[in-house]
Amino acid sequence: MMYSRKVRALTPYVPGEQPQNRQYIKLNTNENPFPPAPGVDELLHSFDASRLRLYPDPDSTRLREAFAKRFGLGKENIFCGNGSDEVLAHLFYAFFDEEYGPVLFPDVSYSFYPVFCSFHGLSYREVPLGEDFSVDTGLFRKIAAESDYSGIILANPNAPTGIAVTRSEIITLLESTRQDRLIAVDEAYVDFGGESVVDLVNTYPNLLVVGTLSKSYSLAGLRLGYAAGHPDLIEALTRTKDAFNSYPVSRLGQEIAVAALEDTGYFEKCRDELIAVREWTAAKLTDAGWRVLPSKANFLFAAPSFTTAKKLYAILKDRGFLVRFFSKPRTRDFLRISIGSGKDMESFIHELSCITNGEL
Repeated sequence: MMYSRKVRALTPYVPGEQPQNRQYIKLNTNENPFPPAPGVDELLHSFDASRLRLYPDPDSTRLREAFAKRFGLGKENIFCGNGSDEVLAHLFYAFFDEEYGPVLFPDVSYSFYPVFCSFHGLSYREVPLGEDFSVDTGLFRKIAAESDYSGIILANPNAPTGIAVTRSEIITLLESTRQDRLIAVDEAYVDFGGESVVDLVNTYPNLLVVGTLSKSYSLAGLRLGYAAGHPDLIEALTRTKDAFNSYPVSRLGQEIAVAALEDTGYFEKCRDELIAVREWTAAKLTDAGWRVLPSKANFLFAAPSFTTAKKLYAILKDRGFLVRFFSKPRTRDFLRISIGSGKDMESFIHELSCITNGEL
């Protein structure tokens, strides 16, 4: 075969199902149930399509300024990419080096992290979560003090658990580990109740915060991610980008993202409503005997008490509800349930009640 040894060795990331064969209530890919900000719809209706004949701004200047305003930073602190996964891929290439040791991340976390390591030829060490599925930052500090490592990446809130690390824990980690090793904090879900550290990127030059507009801004279909960090880190990401694709964010994409970022009132309204629906759903599942982990994300990680997670996943799919099942030993008792609209979650809870009342 013509395939390289590198591609034959890859084990790709497996995204959540996007079936086309029937209508489902989709609670499996952490998409936001609300539409994007009204300004996005207005922009799409008024956009001059002839402008698409021109390449976009390769530096995403206006968009970086919008992110900078949102976070109280300068545009020199912001990098933009085609989804946070692309930003993460550049991050792994730019800052982690096999010569320095393994990349450290939790043993239950975003499953793209080991894929990026494999893609870039990096070793990694998975740091065990606690019995309660919390991230043990003390264990990260201990490993960092006792052995070589290339850097640390933490999803906060963590995925798929939804459990968040506190701001003070991240500060302690930053202050007690090597300053010449990157600590990346993946804040894809932070807007749903986590504590961001994005305002600290100039205080800690080895801190890089990664985020996305897919979740809290309802723009998963746009593919728009960002990183915030010290200007030296942003320069390294830009060099990496320009060695791969100088125009990752489209002209239309940049303008849509700016429109979404500018409507803070709509963002806050949708976020608050989604958090309320999450808490209502968690209470209903807990009352039904489920083990529900404390979530600061737009999903719940919960273990049913009346059957296996794998079996319930299949039953729900057959009944028109998609949730996410992870088959690895530490996660196979749980389902990850994205928070949909209030109506969607009422339907979901009702369906679970029908199943537990003898229709299993």
